[in-house]
Amino acid sequence: MAVMVPASSLYVSEPPPHLFGNAGNEKKATWTNGNWLKSRFHFSFAEYSDSKRSGFGVLRVMNDDLVQPARGFGTHPHRNMEIVTYIVSGQLTHKDSMGTEETLGRGSVQFMTAGTGVRHSEFNHDPEKPLRFVQMWLMPNRSGLKPNYGGREPGAPTERDGRWAHLAMPVSSKCSPDKPVPINCDANIYAAEIQPGKGLEFQVEAGRQAYVLCVEGSARVGGLGGGKLVRHDGMQVVGPGVLSFTDAKPVGSTEIRDPEPGCHLLVVEMSQR
Repeated sequence: MAVMVPASSLYVSEPPPHLFGNAGNEKKATWTNGNWLKSRFHFSFAEYSDSKRSGFGVLRVMNDDLVQPARGFGTHPHRNMEIVTYIVSGQLTHKDSMGTEETLGRGSVQFMTAGTGVRHSEFNHDPEKPLRFVQMWLMPNRSGLKPNYGGREPGAPTERDGRWAHLAMPVSSKCSPDKPVPINCDANIYAAEIQPGKGLEFQVEAGRQAYVLCVEGSARVGGLGGGKLVRHDGMQVVGPGVLSFTDAKPVGSTEIRDPEPGCHLLVVEMSQR
């Protein structure tokens, strides 16, 4: 079974800059949005509350954030949550109360076990280029874990090209550039880029479910009801079943300079709840 979550149905949040310690908005050619932040909430978050969109399995939050140049989220706390951030474009700088500071770019993953409590900031220090990332909060297997942070850069420049790059998996191995990051819940995160004229399948086993996000471009979906995904669309999938993705006609938007060929997908696969 598959249920489409169109981008038009998502709550869009554009909070005033002072709430996160930012300077006022600027009218510059390098800005792709009038407000410093444009965040699309796939589930209830902050000022948005909808009982029908309170999460999907262990996936509690999926926010698709567009941050303008020289802006970011000031230091704020987290507790008892697994937080995985997938960087779509630009450079994201993470700094936390554990003494970690790291800047990562496209295709990289930052992950954090908030556990007993941690404070961190997330910032786009580039003076000219916007930053886009997808942040996911997943409910941990248990509360009170020791806080932890890690980062993963793409194992190879082509790791997502026509195949599923395994970005995160349940804790079983140490984080390294060629292995998925470890998270404390029964979930896996994958990303893939499908080039024009190509296709790719994703299998959801019995007893499992998945949330699919169209990060860039557009795709036609076969299996489990089918349909079409465009940039920012989501899809809830309950197994068993096989999804097939093929690229669709390029789609442009006011936030990007040119239509995007092919398709860039992000999948959170998890046990059914």
